[in-house]
Amino acid sequence: MHFYLLYIDPGSGSYILQMIIAAVLGVSFFFKSFWYNIKAFFTGKKAKKEDEEKDKVE
Repeated sequence: MHFYLLYIDPGSGSYILQMIIAAVLGVSFFFKSFWYNIKAFFTGKKAKKEDEEKDKVE
């Protein structure tokens, strides 16, 4: 039977943990903004905001 002793030093371990947290937050932000764009497309709220901004500029 072979025993492999694996060791992750604290620097590498914290870097891996940081990468996992960043990936989870990045994916959640992507899906949140994607869902907002789909919802805004069907409700038309995004178009109204753009019209209001155009009126303010003029």
